[in-house]
Amino acid sequence: MQEITAQHFVERLARGAAQARDAGLDALLIAPGPDLAYFADYLPPVTERLTMLVIPSDGAPTTMVVPVLEHDSAAATRAAGSIRLVTWADGEDEHAPLVDQLWSGGRYGISDSAWAMHLLALQHALPDVRFEAFSAVLPMLRAVKDADEIDRLAAAGAAADATFEDILSVSFAGRAESEVAADLDRLLREHGHSHVDFTIVGSGPNGANPHHEAGNRIIEPGDMVVLDFGGLMDGYGSDTTRTVHVGEPTDEEHEVFEVVKRAQQAAFDAVAVGVPLQEIDRAARAVIAEAGYGKHFVHRVGHGIGTTTHEPPYLVEGEEQSVVAGMCFSLEPGIYLPGRFGVRIEDIVVATADGAQRLNNSSRELHIVS
Repeated sequence: MQEITAQHFVERLARGAAQARDAGLDALLIAPGPDLAYFADYLPPVTERLTMLVIPSDGAPTTMVVPVLEHDSAAATRAAGSIRLVTWADGEDEHAPLVDQLWSGGRYGISDSAWAMHLLALQHALPDVRFEAFSAVLPMLRAVKDADEIDRLAAAGAAADATFEDILSVSFAGRAESEVAADLDRLLREHGHSHVDFTIVGSGPNGANPHHEAGNRIIEPGDMVVLDFGGLMDGYGSDTTRTVHVGEPTDEEHEVFEVVKRAQQAAFDAVAVGVPLQEIDRAARAVIAEAGYGKHFVHRVGHGIGTTTHEPPYLVEGEEQSVVAGMCFSLEPGIYLPGRFGVRIEDIVVATADGAQRLNNSSRELHIVS
């Protein structure tokens, strides 16, 4: 896995310009957030002050408008040699330098993360300009990963796998969910994560809430426990879910687990270049519905991952975008029986020319913990 260098950002900016051109846009307007980090290697402080990267589609120089007090930080990034900085000072019209980069009658894609106050100011200054959200015109802007990005995602996935293997040896029964969540956080960091986004520990009836926050419930013998955890390592995300059981499961619990396991495999088998993303969701959902648990699968089957743990593409009914080699996304079907228990199994996979490759390879069996 090679270091990300200035040349990587040169290539990313060129790809961004090409994607803008293909979408019929005059430029991309990129506000602080994951897109700015990806294209400009820059994450400024989250404030009301305007920062905006402008990537023209016609090959003109890329410009970033920044507050003057943040100039030195913006100039110190690996992408700085490819980006012209334009500054504004407190007390000045912060939007004027950005308006100068645009032109009447243009069509611009703008980050979903842009503040409404800045977009409205641009619309007021340029009433005949058309602004469109990235999610509408370029939803797959960062969806297809290059070989280096896939290597980084694979390394993050391997670290999450190692975390799961280690968590199997800790005590569950008699401890609070929050204590096990703290173990997951610690282990992710020990295995190389710089940031932990989430550590879901849903025991017993709490496992029936897909986004349960680990709390003070004491885990008991006989509990099914959903473990969903991930974060960032070397700038790229991990996200995996495994379900374990404290002591021997009942026949029903074992049956539900096996249905989810088959559904996850069905989703994996459905991944192929050219297949609409919604078909992968349908493949998993069909297995669960046939087993009689259809109404208990209450979320999409997957989401993209990259420099953030949730990003396009989304594998959900109605998404007709087709699979492209290099897309990386989760496959995470689940069954949630309210007031009783839940089961979810999640892997990150990368679409390849001949199917899919898992980036999580820890055991998908139902593990018994103590």
